[in-house]
Amino acid sequence: MRSFCFILLPWMALAADTPSEARGALLKGAALMRSISAEGGYLWRYSKDLQLVAGENRATRSMMWLQPPGTPSMGMAFLEAYQRTSEPALLDHALAAGAALAKAQLASGGWDYRHDFRNPQRTLRRNISTFDDNTSQSCLRFLLALGEVATGNTPREQAVRRARDVGLRKLLEAQYPNGAWPQRYDGVPKLPQDFPVLPARYPKTWSRVYPKANYINHYTFNDNSHRDCVLLVLEAHRVTTKPEYLQAARRGGEFILRAQMPEPQPVWAQQYNARMEPAWARKFEPPSVTGSESVGACRTLIDLYLATGDAKYLNAVAPAVRWYRRSAIAPGKWARFYELQSNRPLYFTKKYQLTYRDNDMPTHYSFQSSYGVENMIRYYEAVRKQGRTAWLAAQTPKTLTAAQSAARAESMEKQVRVVIAAQDAQGRWITRGKLETRGMTFGDRMETRTFIDHIDVLSKYLSLLK
Repeated sequence: MRSFCFILLPWMALAADTPSEARGALLKGAALMRSISAEGGYLWRYSKDLQLVAGENRATRSMMWLQPPGTPSMGMAFLEAYQRTSEPALLDHALAAGAALAKAQLASGGWDYRHDFRNPQRTLRRNISTFDDNTSQSCLRFLLALGEVATGNTPREQAVRRARDVGLRKLLEAQYPNGAWPQRYDGVPKLPQDFPVLPARYPKTWSRVYPKANYINHYTFNDNSHRDCVLLVLEAHRVTTKPEYLQAARRGGEFILRAQMPEPQPVWAQQYNARMEPAWARKFEPPSVTGSESVGACRTLIDLYLATGDAKYLNAVAPAVRWYRRSAIAPGKWARFYELQSNRPLYFTKKYQLTYRDNDMPTHYSFQSSYGVENMIRYYEAVRKQGRTAWLAAQTPKTLTAAQSAARAESMEKQVRVVIAAQDAQGRWITRGKLETRGMTFGDRMETRTFIDHIDVLSKYLSLLK
């Protein structure tokens, strides 16, 4: 009988060590990020020497940012990695992030964009919770998930659950009688007579000059603020089964139906005043219907149909889809703003003059894009064709066999090796190159978004090998 002698080549030995190296990279990278955090809270980016740090704007090392991909995004990344790997250090990092959020929570129940641990009273005194940019919503979504794991009686766990409960109660309190949420909330419930329940309407006239009016109490779709609130209360209902959260989601859906503009533009504005008329916000956000945030409104209606079975939510998407199909400015491209009733695309010059021309637009803001329109339409058509029951059944995660898990892990190995190789000796993943942003110039730097992506890959890979 012929005998065989196998020689273990270097690349074979390297591949055989991938699981242990992936675990090491995961824990080392997590420990490094925790070491540069502000009491468990995170910014968006850090220069290699840590001398220049920032969230959306310039920051200091004593600050954390609440907008994604700041502290709640990092906390969720640690928590999900812990749930996949059962590594205690990852849960400790998640709890530290949760405790940081609890310290920064405002009396109005939510969070500001940032918090400075060196001077906490500056933020806490202001006491304006923001629903803009998924800020307070992402904090509460993380605390909801963390609270399911943090069931003990340690001070951190108690603080997490207390912040979650207060935040959710105030979120419901902030909802208007018509089901909308404001962009920001000061903790004082608004009088119903000041915000009557009305259907959307076109204003008789509107100023084409920016009026510099306060818009924080407007009913707000801008940056998917309303969508994030509805998805949050749906998640709160899923986690707690408490009916008040599903009722809040339904009220949020009723507002979307009320806010849908009449023909000839059956889509949505970025924000509405108390008369349910499209209104100004910032100097580059005019009264109009929007090709951007209307996508989020449609997706939310589809999600509500799937959550509740109520066909009125799905039916309201059909006229919006027809509007999108007749309003493209180029194949696969839409304007962010369309003039009320005429449906002409609206733009701004670099000096913020309203115009119909697109040859002198500011570059800090999106005025034309695909905005996910085609993906939304595919989502709508698939749900409509399959029906709710079949769609939900198809989305249910399937349990993998051992062989399937092994095959999936093998398919990820090349990607995992790239992540491992990109980590330096200190545990950092460095983003190379120059970045000009908000008056700052970053060179090589650490980005929380990159860290989140990398530990997601590593923890998913390791979960397949358990």
